[in-house]
Amino acid sequence: MKPEIHPKYDTVKYECACGNVIESKSTRQGTVKVDICSACHPFFTGREKLVDTAGRVEKFYRKYKAHYDKQKEGEKKS
Repeated sequence: MKPEIHPKYDTVKYECACGNVIESKSTRQGTVKVDICSACHPFFTGREKLVDTAGRVEKFYRKYKAHYDKQKEGEKKS
């Protein structure tokens, strides 16, 4: 590597709002404050809410039922 053209690569602390502190390496200096980390994110903690996808699909079909009925009628005539 050429001297004096690369940024300084040093240890950085990431502080989460939950109080968790993670040390990593970065070209950024000082401490970085983040809102969410792997210790408090719902996906990683298992507290993730399940979304009712079946209800969404049914709502979509109710909304566009007239369009699908017309499409089915056109297919039957052919």
